[in-house]
Amino acid sequence: MSSVSPVPVDTPAPAGRRTDTRAVLRAYVALTKPRIIELLLVTTVPAMLLAARGIPSPWLVLNTLIGGTMAAGSANALNCVVDADIDAVMKRTSARPLARHAVPTRNALVFGLVLGVLSFGWLYATTNLLAAAMAVGAILFYVLVYTMLLKRRTSQNIVWGGAAGCMPVVIGWSAVTGDVGWQALVMFGVIFFWTPPHFWALAMKFRDDYAKAGVPMLPVVATPQHVAKQIVIYSWVMVAWTLLLVPATGWVYSAFALLAGVWFLLFAHKLYNAVRQDKPTNPMKLFHLSNTYLTAVFVALAVDSAISLPITGWPF
Repeated sequence: MSSVSPVPVDTPAPAGRRTDTRAVLRAYVALTKPRIIELLLVTTVPAMLLAARGIPSPWLVLNTLIGGTMAAGSANALNCVVDADIDAVMKRTSARPLARHAVPTRNALVFGLVLGVLSFGWLYATTNLLAAAMAVGAILFYVLVYTMLLKRRTSQNIVWGGAAGCMPVVIGWSAVTGDVGWQALVMFGVIFFWTPPHFWALAMKFRDDYAKAGVPMLPVVATPQHVAKQIVIYSWVMVAWTLLLVPATGWVYSAFALLAGVWFLLFAHKLYNAVRQDKPTNPMKLFHLSNTYLTAVFVALAVDSAISLPITGWPF
């Protein structure tokens, strides 16, 4: 008489276990700071379109974005490891995974390092060695130079440390061309000069947070008038810098860069005048505007590059 084996029945995992798994996954994703990555990737694609003077291979774009996402996620996760102590002190960052012990520090460190290795391997295999090497260089600069060396020691931390956030445009350009053209350096400069107004506006709002954590952001060590003046200065340089791309672009980008620049400068001066006259201010308006501004300028660059309408008469 043959025996019949019972039909296996999948037992659903307890609801609590599923919830815990989702919470852990969300914590690891949070370590990579997805919202920051989104802004970085917004600048990568237009750089690739400008490098190609049209539409590059969709696979190349996708592979560059995947590698860039892993590189940025690596840098952000390692930043969370190093800054876990101050993140726990600051109200703005107290919900980050390591600050609330949602992820073991060792695991976060391994996670960040693995992402960095994977980003190099992916970019090397799908783009070229230069792009892969620059991605690793950006990770090392952000973690070692900005997070570990500058952030807790100088009020100019975000000025020089912000250079790591400028690298996606150079990586995108090199993924297409295999080199670093002057246009890539100009785009690097746009983001470099954009970073201080963007971040100092945020730091003005959360000045007490940074002071409590012992981080000497400019608004902590300088008067509001000085900070607002620096924001205006960097804003003017940023807008002027965007116009350096005019010889390599067309009317769409040129017109939009000028109009968006005037728009941004009006808000920067409005903040400065309010601070100088000791009126109530909301620096977060400029912070949010800066995100919109950078996105809009690079979207205009992407559109301009895709339709390829160069200005005639330039000796370039």
